[in-house]
Amino acid sequence: MNQGIRTIIYPVKDIAQAKALYSKLLGVEPYSDQAYYVGYRVGDQEIGLDPNGHKMGLTGPLDYYHVSDIKKSLQLLLDAGGQELQAIKDVGGGKLIASVKDADNNVIGLIQAS
Repeated sequence: MNQGIRTIIYPVKDIAQAKALYSKLLGVEPYSDQAYYVGYRVGDQEIGLDPNGHKMGLTGPLDYYHVSDIKKSLQLLLDAGGQELQAIKDVGGGKLIASVKDADNNVIGLIQAS
């Protein structure tokens, strides 16, 4: 079951500067403030800052669709012509992510909560 886009990750080069800017923009302090990830919760959305995003090839924000079965969702996208960019990966606490690219080079992120 697809629950829509609820997570957006921004690749950033200067995590401290980005944290200052997004804290002001969002009007909240981060719930997670680590060297490898800064995360905000605004309503039912997660806004994240990833200082390693550019190294992983991100050129802009990546939206993640929340799904209940990431393996099935990933396979559906691959069967429909998507190209796998990132295989399913556990990013901690049982949270799984994956990404594919469509025919127009748009990146689609998938996330399954633990």
